[in-house]
Amino acid sequence: MQSLARPMLRSPVLRLAARRSESTAAQKATEAARDTASKAKEGLSRVTTAAGPAIAGAAKGLTTALGKVGGRTGKVISFIERQIPLVVYYSKVGLEVGKIVFHGQKMSPPSAATFQTYYQNLLQSIQNRSFIQSSQNLIQSARNISTPQLAAGGVVVAELLGFFTVGEMIGRFKLVGYRGETGSHH
Repeated sequence: MQSLARPMLRSPVLRLAARRSESTAAQKATEAARDTASKAKEGLSRVTTAAGPAIAGAAKGLTTALGKVGGRTGKVISFIERQIPLVVYYSKVGLEVGKIVFHGQKMSPPSAATFQTYYQNLLQSIQNRSFIQSSQNLIQSARNISTPQLAAGGVVVAELLGFFTVGEMIGRFKLVGYRGETGSHH
């Protein structure tokens, strides 16, 4: 069976067919990359038109001023300039995913009154120096922990240790330890 398969694999017809399929796959990948790049440029142009001419003018002036800087500083500036579109894009993606999750979980942000009461209480505790008293209350409540609470805390710690250990095993693809230098053992 193998003796029949080898001459067929060596035939020029199969080689040509393989090359054709490779070239069409490469062409499709190139077209997909061009399509993605054009969509990114369209999105970036939408952002710049929405940002307004004042911000665009200021950014252009800053870009020309920073473009004149050379050396290491110029390299850092050009690197940061290249990263800005990526940061903007992925922040927008993250925001949209957050909105989907937010609505999917039927969550709602806290009201302004909740923020005000929280920060007013925080400000008052700072002004009255009641942080020291609250820390003493925290120490006293830690001393009064009951046995069932300790057991529940131990279970949580064991679960966290187990999850960490399983994650390490998955990450290393091994059950036991890392490989070390053998020359350092005496």
